[in-house]
Amino acid sequence: MYVIPFENIRKGHVFLVGGKTASLGELMSIGVPVPNGFAVTAEAYRYFLKKNALEKKIEGILKSKNLKDVKELSFAGRKIRSLIINSKFPENLEKEIIKQYVKMKMKYVAVRSSATAEDLPSASFAGQQETFLNVTKKDLINKIKHCFASLFTDRAISYREDMKFDHMKVSLSVAVQKQIFSDASGVMFTIHPDTGHKNFIVINSSFGLGDFIVQGRVTPDEFLVFKKNCKVLEKVLGKKFVMEKWSLKGGVIKVNVPKKMRNKFSISDEDAEKLARYGILIEKHYGVAMDIEWAKEKGRLYILQARPETVHSIRGDVYYEYRLLEKGKEFLKGIAIGNKIVSGKAMVIEDVKDIHKFRRGFILVTKHTDPAWEPIMKIASGIVTEEGGRTSHCAIVSREIGIPAVIGVKNATKLIKNGEKITIDNSSGEGRIWKGELAYKVITHRLNKIPKTKTKVYVNIGIPDEAISVSMLPVDGVGLVREEFIISSYVKTHPLLLIKNRKENIFLEKLSKGVAKIAASFYPREVIVRFSDFKTNEYRTLEGGEEYEEIEENPMIGWRGASRYISKEYEKAFRIEIRAIKKAMKDFGLDNIKVMIPFCRTIEEAKKVMKIIKEEGLNTEVYVMAEIPSNIILAEEFGKIFNGFSIGSNDLTQLILGIDRDNEKLENIFDERNEAVKIMIKELIKKAKRMKKKVGICGDAPSTYKDYLKFLVECGIDYISVIPDKAIETKLAISRLERFR
Repeated sequence: MYVIPFENIRKGHVFLVGGKTASLGELMSIGVPVPNGFAVTAEAYRYFLKKNALEKKIEGILKSKNLKDVKELSFAGRKIRSLIINSKFPENLEKEIIKQYVKMKMKYVAVRSSATAEDLPSASFAGQQETFLNVTKKDLINKIKHCFASLFTDRAISYREDMKFDHMKVSLSVAVQKQIFSDASGVMFTIHPDTGHKNFIVINSSFGLGDFIVQGRVTPDEFLVFKKNCKVLEKVLGKKFVMEKWSLKGGVIKVNVPKKMRNKFSISDEDAEKLARYGILIEKHYGVAMDIEWAKEKGRLYILQARPETVHSIRGDVYYEYRLLEKGKEFLKGIAIGNKIVSGKAMVIEDVKDIHKFRRGFILVTKHTDPAWEPIMKIASGIVTEEGGRTSHCAIVSREIGIPAVIGVKNATKLIKNGEKITIDNSSGEGRIWKGELAYKVITHRLNKIPKTKTKVYVNIGIPDEAISVSMLPVDGVGLVREEFIISSYVKTHPLLLIKNRKENIFLEKLSKGVAKIAASFYPREVIVRFSDFKTNEYRTLEGGEEYEEIEENPMIGWRGASRYISKEYEKAFRIEIRAIKKAMKDFGLDNIKVMIPFCRTIEEAKKVMKIIKEEGLNTEVYVMAEIPSNIILAEEFGKIFNGFSIGSNDLTQLILGIDRDNEKLENIFDERNEAVKIMIKELIKKAKRMKKKVGICGDAPSTYKDYLKFLVECGIDYISVIPDKAIETKLAISRLERFR
């Protein structure tokens, strides 16, 4: 068969039409909106070669050259492509193609290559072969020949050499598809592409046709969708200064995005959520995570192609933890691709014609990449680009070859000097570039060898942007979400000032989205959110803070926690905090969120706080921080009000020993291991167990002192919450302790 309509194609035809085109037919069969078209099969490609006696000529050229040498590779590729393009197209094959084209009643078509080995699960270099857009009848056969020839671009030959594919056993099919004149288009991954997180769908979008996203010519809009209910959890406006659109004369042209459109999202939240539903349907059908291209035309969404995601699907059960060992001067930020750290010398190359100058092991700095850059991307230790998003060519290839990249870094080629020593740091989930070669270490964890423990290990977290990467750790949940970190990083304004200016919705939305991102990352594991625990001096640092906060002699034991929440001055703000939690739970179905009250001095305070929470209709478990002696002395009474306890060892220690922990002169006395502190903690755990209330700890001591960890495990504590860097170490230590108890 030389020509097959999409409607007759299924995934079993992969060796005839290639992975991409087989997928299109399969998608049509399950009701996904796919632009109609037909495939010129791999048999047609082989027939074309045979009729022109090209097989032996191509094989001879490839065997006569050293394909590891860039110049010889370039010569071989150029010669083979010329042979194919200048060969006569078989008349009977041309008639069959044109007949199907006319039957489809499509004036303009997209002509896409689909290699029979390109989309195997073990490899997927995006853009290996050519795609031609807005093609008319008179140019159709010529463009099909160019697709055939693109099987022998330098990068495609090099790719097959690296993958040890036999060049002559790889064939090419061509998909001829109705041209969608996209108002917007993009790429969607049904997992988080940089971490492999299965709770999320990531959608990149921009105006016009989609090639500029893949090429990295624009930094697209990005939508993070929570899979559980297909709601947009987060969106980031891209930098969309140019777009590609179709020309009335055929082909495509580059135009500037009108200024009034640049600060607008290219698709709506509703579009993103509809795309996500298609993504879930496609992923469910194939049973694997998918990489999907889509377009929007006149208000209607189309799926252009779908293929298996190939980076995380083939990774073993290994987690690599990267830690920076020294601090330097951070001077640039961008989108992190991968979670690695690398340091070295930068080499700035702005034009692809200069790639021969690149030296192995340097960090490539450029505006954007396309497949022509791949020969040097494979020998770079890291990459920095000015343009691009998570689904750009640079991002996809960087993940494939396992090197870190920071993309969308404004003016990188001007601000980073040739030969300058820099460090790429993607370990926190944000792309950071530091001056100098900073020391770092890599810790390898084999996840299948990390045991389950009776004593749960949770993590403390405050910054939502770190949640996705931290949630990949083999931990049991989050023991402490610090609301104040979200407020200081995202809200930045005193809540009472926002209320005064009738902008309380800003406080509500930002706090809610921050909490939701953390809870969604860990879903369905438990996430305990502590209501804001700023002291007055910390509140004063927020915009407008000085208007609402007095200067206290000792803020550590001042107006904070429950006393603040129930005060007439702050109660309105506390109610908004509660509504933010309630909104996160309702909007995203996050029933894994629990809340916690800090610094609750008396039973009366506890009752008043719970009254407000009930009035606001928040229906979840409420914990109390056990960080004041009264919480332990009256544990049975507090236990009647709250669902559990979380020991705050820092505050508890200072109040038992009568130490201001901010006073450097008393630093040598401050010690959570003091016998008086341990007696109180042991007493609380005993009382909590008797009441069948959960009890945990979220201080630093368990991860700092081995004997303290042993003490807590022997007391029967339910969970220990530590900073992410200490999570696996603590898990292994607990496992050893439990084994020998």
